[in-house]
Amino acid sequence: MSTHNFIGSAKQVLEIEQQAIIEIAQYVDARFTAACELMLLCRGRIIVIGMGKSGHIGNKIAATLASTGTPAFFVHPGEASHGDLGMITADDVVLLISNSGETHEVLAIVPVIKRIGAQIISMTGNPESNMAKLADIHLCIKVSKEACPLGLAPTASTTATLVMGDALAVALLEARGFTADDFALSHPGGSLGKRLLLTLANVMHSGKAVPVVSQGCTVTDALFEMSGKGLGMTTIVDAKGQLQGLFTDGDLRRIIEQRLDLHSTPIDSVMTKQCTTVTQDMLAAEALHIMEKKRINGLIVIDEQNCPIGALNMQDLLRAGVL
Repeated sequence: MSTHNFIGSAKQVLEIEQQAIIEIAQYVDARFTAACELMLLCRGRIIVIGMGKSGHIGNKIAATLASTGTPAFFVHPGEASHGDLGMITADDVVLLISNSGETHEVLAIVPVIKRIGAQIISMTGNPESNMAKLADIHLCIKVSKEACPLGLAPTASTTATLVMGDALAVALLEARGFTADDFALSHPGGSLGKRLLLTLANVMHSGKAVPVVSQGCTVTDALFEMSGKGLGMTTIVDAKGQLQGLFTDGDLRRIIEQRLDLHSTPIDSVMTKQCTTVTQDMLAAEALHIMEKKRINGLIVIDEQNCPIGALNMQDLLRAGVL
């Protein structure tokens, strides 16, 4: 078995990369503001270009920008030299990424980008590099050391680059007033989409699956309805079908403690009259927030006439992937 201190190595890496993030905070200055303003006013797209590890980080930065309201995509510098420069227009802003600022494959296409008329933001670890000087705006991402003990593998520098990219994306998100609904439009799949796009109409039990009893019935009648519908609650309605109250498992426990006769006690006397109701166009994520805030396990969905048309509980939200 190896006697190497893996935990010690890992913690040293974390300390170095944490320090790198602290160091680049000094570069969030007037140039950062200028870069944000340029990207915010961009009439085209943000084109992110980088080679090697910087390219991998650039790909993620482009994806983050695109998903938070700033249209962007990544172009590989090698492919750019063989036709993909045609994707760039004068309305675009190009974000060049290189730790050294001297990456040949990226520098080789800068003259063409300038000829096209696109403005350039560079992100490098060397403010005196050619890439920094050729850009309209330069963002410094210089770190004092890499986490790699050989000082060769990009580690702390790529972390710093990624963090600066996130800072740009979030600053632009806030400047645009980007909302959760906007975010949902680019994330329709998976749990994010479910949390942000599902409405209660997609989740609730409706029709005959909604537990309903009439005013004047006994607690026993209500229990039969609750048991048959399996939601742990039932609505109580008047002759017009309008909601008058709600009876839940919690209410049942309370009346058992009071030793009330379930066969003779009218449901009207023990139901919760001021129950929480929602509408079917409410987002499921919003309904979840209400349930958590009020510490309740179920909700009744009503229509404009205050008639129950749906019901749901935490299990329904769990099955839908909202939780």
